[in-house]
Amino acid sequence: MAIEIVMPRLGWTMEEGIFGEWLKKDGEEVKSGDLIFTVESDKATQEVETFDNGILRIPPDGPKTGDVIPVGGRMGFIVKPGEDAPFAKQAAPAPQATSQPAGNGAAPSAAESTPTPISALAPAPASPKATGLLPTISPRARRVAAELNIDWAQLTGSGRTGRIVERDVRAAHAQQQTQPQAPAVPAQPATKTSAPTFAQVSPVAQRMAEAAGLDLAEIAAQKPGQRIQRQDVEAAIAAREAQPVTPAPVTLTPTGPSGDGEVVPITRVRHLIAQRMTESLQTMAPVTLTTEADATALVALREQLKASFAPRNQIVPSYNDLLMKLTAVALQEHRWLNATWRGNEIFIPNSINIGFAVDMEEGLIVPVVRAVESKSVRQIAAESRALIEKAQSHKLTPTEMQDGTFTITNLGAYGIDAFTPIINPPQCAILGVGRIIKKPTVYQDQVVARHSVALSLTFDHRVVDGGPAARFLNTVRSYIEETALWLVG
Repeated sequence: MAIEIVMPRLGWTMEEGIFGEWLKKDGEEVKSGDLIFTVESDKATQEVETFDNGILRIPPDGPKTGDVIPVGGRMGFIVKPGEDAPFAKQAAPAPQATSQPAGNGAAPSAAESTPTPISALAPAPASPKATGLLPTISPRARRVAAELNIDWAQLTGSGRTGRIVERDVRAAHAQQQTQPQAPAVPAQPATKTSAPTFAQVSPVAQRMAEAAGLDLAEIAAQKPGQRIQRQDVEAAIAAREAQPVTPAPVTLTPTGPSGDGEVVPITRVRHLIAQRMTESLQTMAPVTLTTEADATALVALREQLKASFAPRNQIVPSYNDLLMKLTAVALQEHRWLNATWRGNEIFIPNSINIGFAVDMEEGLIVPVVRAVESKSVRQIAAESRALIEKAQSHKLTPTEMQDGTFTITNLGAYGIDAFTPIINPPQCAILGVGRIIKKPTVYQDQVVARHSVALSLTFDHRVVDGGPAARFLNTVRSYIEETALWLVG
């Protein structure tokens, strides 16, 4: 019995992925553990392996590079040697049982003449249920569904996180047996314009629609029986903004030919950044505090580390590595700045996982160093360098960008003094670091040249008030000015 290959969920927030390429050819034998295709999700490209043995069969209308496929969308099949793929059975005329056999030389048996129902490939499967956040299905449940001729895309899972498990498939089969005369679930008529259920609306699309004051029923009326996604809400917002209520006449002085310019398509990374930043500003209550720290001691510390480590060919900790460690020590004293907002509760994790912004040509990405509070500066330096190298070679996995509890973004390399960083939801705060510059400073009642750095802390006022946030920022400032305070700690 053919085993379906579907788009996997590579992260808790993943709703769809961009297909990269097949790593195996149609008709090629695959074994458990073989890498069969690549997929881009949340700024990372991953190679996906199979857990089954057999022959890879790719439908003629299978996914192509760049296709956007929802989680659970059918992509291909793994069949037994000599077995026809379901799409080949569907394409063959029904009365041709005695016609020229397939390349394997074996005519399909009577049991094989009734293939497992196959819906169209994403992004718009035939079944409305199949286009929601569900389904995810266990491999065993998928095999049982194929054996019992059950379209699992119509089922509601009872497993953990709503996953479809074997008992759901067998319960659906038992219900079919007790209602033999009941017709198959019909497709929704094209004229149906009822409002979508929550299973047909992605969480991101729902939040965006609510924040923008859009009626999801109006969007659903334009896509009957289909899932409402982020792109649909963005299009509705753009359409609304493109229709001013009382347009005023404007006289323009042309400076060039009409249409002169470059149109740059919005990449998935750019879409994701826009989505995250919009979500941050629309759902949080951001407040930014700024201060200036005397960085002379910090500069001296790094020069000492450079003089000691470089001749030994050891990794020299960067300013970011040092800031990451001292920030983690400060967060241990001010735990509320390491918290996250969870609807009706606030969660304060025990571990401090700090994300640091990395500027890439495709867009900003934020790998995460976990348990910073328990690591030495040397360990942090080695881990951050490895993450940066993986980011630059596009080998970061979604896991390496998840579970951050605090973020540091440093624009000092670009000559920026101070700025307003945007919180990375659902985190509570982000620390912006400017350039380290030497300037005249009053030190011990004398004007001398000292290194200085600007710090900008943006925090979510829903989680923490200005006083605790200011005390945290002051602790960070004092640690920069007196390195022994956090090095000893």
